[in-house]
Amino acid sequence: MLGTLTLLFNLSLRNIVRYRRRNFFLFAAIAVAVGGTTLSNSLIRGWQVDMLETAVSGLSGHIKMQAPGFADDPSLQRAFSASTNVVLDDQLPVAGIAKRINLPAVISSERETRGVAMIGIDPADEAISLYRDFEVSGETLAGPDDGRLLIGKALAETLQTKIGRRVVMIVEGADGKSRERGYRIAGVFDSPTNWPEEALVFTGLQALQDTLATVGLDNPITELSVVLVSDEDRPSAAEKLRDQHPQLVVKDWRQMQPQIAEIVDVVDATMVIWFILIMSALTFGLVNTLIATVMQRTQELGMLRALGMNKQLLLIQVVMECVGIMVVGVIAGLMLGVLLVFGLGEGIDLSAFSESAEAFGMSTFLKPVLTVEDLLLFGGLSMLVGLFASFFPARRALKISPLMAMNR
Repeated sequence: MLGTLTLLFNLSLRNIVRYRRRNFFLFAAIAVAVGGTTLSNSLIRGWQVDMLETAVSGLSGHIKMQAPGFADDPSLQRAFSASTNVVLDDQLPVAGIAKRINLPAVISSERETRGVAMIGIDPADEAISLYRDFEVSGETLAGPDDGRLLIGKALAETLQTKIGRRVVMIVEGADGKSRERGYRIAGVFDSPTNWPEEALVFTGLQALQDTLATVGLDNPITELSVVLVSDEDRPSAAEKLRDQHPQLVVKDWRQMQPQIAEIVDVVDATMVIWFILIMSALTFGLVNTLIATVMQRTQELGMLRALGMNKQLLLIQVVMECVGIMVVGVIAGLMLGVLLVFGLGEGIDLSAFSESAEAFGMSTFLKPVLTVEDLLLFGGLSMLVGLFASFFPARRALKISPLMAMNR
């Protein structure tokens, strides 16, 4: 049996090499289809990864802990102690933890007034959030005791203010009364996305705690964000934190941002569907070409039948030829796709469509992401398409008889 398969393989290889020009165009068509689909799907995968990173870095982390009722009525009266510990084992590695006060506030300059979120932070902990990506003009916050403000470029333009000037912040204290205080602007940040520039104002965590005159609670915070090394550990980590802190509300980013979570889930199915659509279109041309090839070889195939080759062996030979053409085309296509992905370099600038991009939870720079798993998936699906396409010419070849070959 092994010798028979070796003979059929040699015959198939000889036929592929013999019809060089025709098979070259088949190789090229398959390679372009697979390469183009690999590139487009890597951009879709990059979109998915970008949305996930945006969701996690947008002050939520993989997991956020808050006091009960804070999401419905955000105030310092629903704070909890900063001494709350996050204890996870080595199997759930933590990339970072950030403790904050995040409260609605009003900011006023000499000319304009706007509603914002006032966020007290320890800058050293914010390497896990969008804060790390800010390009700051002026000075950044020096530490948790820095009582100055860091505001966004868009907000500074709206308020018609600049670095070094003073603005007034109004925020509710722990006693339910409004606190009004003047702050000096230390710096203005430029963010990859526009919404933080318009809605977020940062100051030192300890300085904000002192300003709000908290009573009866040691170093209060309103949220604790946990960023994990891998999103795959999120369900287990969230469940463990719920067990450790039943007095707090523990939510992951998917619960806090369900729209983005739905889009992220749909992306995997979208990639497969897009690939199948492209390869289905290719299959029609491939089937027609292979059937025409079989018809041109009627005498050859009829002679093989006359020499004693049964239908099963003839079927195997035709399938081997089709699959061989597909293998070469797929490998060339995957290599082409990888080259195209690397050719994009840092990605595609979407700043001209910034509003639309942000509506889908994306940054304004789309970088393609290509994984080994995706390459294996594309290669496997391509081979399935090749097997499907080989069925029709093989079926046509089985109908060729020695008598038909003699009449040709």
